[in-house]
Amino acid sequence: MKIPLLNLRAQDAVIGAEVRAAIERVLEAQEFVLGAPVATFEREIAEFSGAASAVGVASGTDALYLALTGLGAGPGTAVVTSAYSFIATATAIVRVGARPVFVDVDPATFNLDLDALEETIENYPTGRWSERLVGVVPVHLFGATVCLERVLQLAAAHGLFVVEDAAQAVGAAVPALGHRRAGAVGDAGCLSFYPSKNLGGLGDGGMVLTSRDDLALRLRSLRVHGAVGEPYRHETLGIGSRLDALQAAALSVKLRYVDQWNVARRQVAGWYAEAFCSADLTPPAEPRIGLPQPSGAAHVFHQYVIRVPGHRDRLRAHLSDRGIGTQVYYPIPLHLQPCLRHLDYCDGDFPEAERASAETLALPMYPELPKSAVETVVEAIAEYYRTCR
Repeated sequence: MKIPLLNLRAQDAVIGAEVRAAIERVLEAQEFVLGAPVATFEREIAEFSGAASAVGVASGTDALYLALTGLGAGPGTAVVTSAYSFIATATAIVRVGARPVFVDVDPATFNLDLDALEETIENYPTGRWSERLVGVVPVHLFGATVCLERVLQLAAAHGLFVVEDAAQAVGAAVPALGHRRAGAVGDAGCLSFYPSKNLGGLGDGGMVLTSRDDLALRLRSLRVHGAVGEPYRHETLGIGSRLDALQAAALSVKLRYVDQWNVARRQVAGWYAEAFCSADLTPPAEPRIGLPQPSGAAHVFHQYVIRVPGHRDRLRAHLSDRGIGTQVYYPIPLHLQPCLRHLDYCDGDFPEAERASAETLALPMYPELPKSAVETVVEAIAEYYRTCR
């Protein structure tokens, strides 16, 4: 049987009628840009996340750009972030005119290596960069939260802002920091509602969470071209980036299901772990498949990503031949991306990020994935390694 990487039709089969009813209400009101549906969803997701405010924007990428702009990043400044993430994490920094300063990742979690982060901040500036360091963008990659307690301590000690890239971690708990969730802890947190996300819309959409009233006010102006008060008066240079009412209406419906979907994702991850152990594919057995670390509610498994040293691309082709969908996130680390060549990073600068790019493989993961499908995927992987022997 075919097993896709993601199956949104399975979600639609359960909640599609509710989503269509919400969209119909927007069509009846004919209020498509911002308005009541957006204000309602902003209030709901702020309460859900534990932030004081939520500002809806057009995409997760715009959320990063606007958060950085609102916090003062720009020409002559530098912002520290991960060398292994989706391209928008870095390009948002470049788009505001700042310099990304990359840090390697922890091989177990794929998130920022916090010792490396501390070393980078403590030793900044170096002879290589002279821009003023102003902030840190930790990424909660694949649904696993960064240890924000330590990030916040480092940032506070050096006068830096913290913008969480929580695009892949909607609903993930943040241990040791109360009831707040990923995105609601730093100065700002950025969410993406791209359809494949744990809370996915019907197209693009994003959100900035913050508990700083001054930043929320600034963001609400920046998303409407810097307008303040009277019509067509623009105090700052903003952009047109607004969450539309159709997306907000659909997302309000889906938000009610996120917690149970995340519980189901963790159950699917548990099935994978059991199946891999039963198939003798994890350490200390050979060959070694590296599995993601379960972290309770701090991991919402946006993706289920394994390590496949030396065999990744051949295994992926084998699974494709058997109708099993996979994806490589991300085949090129950020410091080696062609569009960031001007930053003068080289091969070998961040070995763990480079190793992750060469070894990681995302397997099918969505809340409705049945246990039998998980077992079929793992059996196909075991079959590949039997042929290798």
